[in-house]
Amino acid sequence: MKPPSTEWREQVAPDEEDRFRRYGEQFVEFQKRRNARYGMGRALHRKQVLALRATLTVLPDITEPAQHGLFAAPGVRDAWIRLSNATMNIRRDSAPDVRGFGLKVFGVSGPGALGGTATSQNFALVSVPGFSSPNAAQFAGLIVALSHGQRAAFRHLVRTYGPLRGIRIASSGRRILRSRFTGFATSRFYSAAAIRVGPYAARIRLLPHRSDVERDASADLAADMRRHLETGPVAYDLQLQFFTDEKRTPIENASTVWSERESPFHTVATLTVAPQALDGPDADAFAGTVESAAFDPWNALEEHRPLGDIMRARKVVYYASEHERGAA
Repeated sequence: MKPPSTEWREQVAPDEEDRFRRYGEQFVEFQKRRNARYGMGRALHRKQVLALRATLTVLPDITEPAQHGLFAAPGVRDAWIRLSNATMNIRRDSAPDVRGFGLKVFGVSGPGALGGTATSQNFALVSVPGFSSPNAAQFAGLIVALSHGQRAAFRHLVRTYGPLRGIRIASSGRRILRSRFTGFATSRFYSAAAIRVGPYAARIRLLPHRSDVERDASADLAADMRRHLETGPVAYDLQLQFFTDEKRTPIENASTVWSERESPFHTVATLTVAPQALDGPDADAFAGTVESAAFDPWNALEEHRPLGDIMRARKVVYYASEHERGAA
């Protein structure tokens, strides 16, 4: 087990600015097509399953490398949560999909990753520990093709990678989509890419405290979370997994799952969702506010700046998508 290292490096390609701008334009184009079908919404993670209020409690006596930015001192902060299905379409919850856990933590103030002063720290988490593609070029190419349907996506994979590798990638993608998901209260969520933690780099995981699972949870994911909240608070450990070296914990390859044996997770905070009213005018207004908000990992402290090719592409693509829908 290696100790955390500060020797991480980003590898910025000379054509990234033009490529990322083009990805943003392509994502907005299919976002507009979905807007015509579903109404105004996000390019990805279009279906909001539930909006929740929460608190994040930074714990005392956490490991020294974690003590930066949001985790510099113990304390309690308010937070918003947006639970979502990752697809660009609005489908029933039981359809195979990756699930999203957007987290916006308030009560921070400091130099921002985008310049100026950051007033919230955002995390974009998903139900799988790594991206389906190692870099933004492959991920954006697949998503844009998928916006024209599954057959178009399969043709893109075969044309880009050849028949054998294309079929393997398609099969891997199907396995990811069909990964067992027990519900938002009982599943793990991951940043799947790194952020800065002061001079260090780390990925994030939410580890649920609950393990009581209903077999039919995926039929209605909002109802499943409501069921859990009826019995008391739903809580998660927020954990950091630190960069150790480029071989085992690469910054630029978002498809590599970092080995927990080589780099264990460290619990630094507890995220608690208390029982709350989820129906009525006030709850509906809050859900609308969350739906219109941006859960952008670049809305962050500079000490938690996103790292790597996928994250740098997100900076451009998220902004383009947010601008298109007039996000707050």
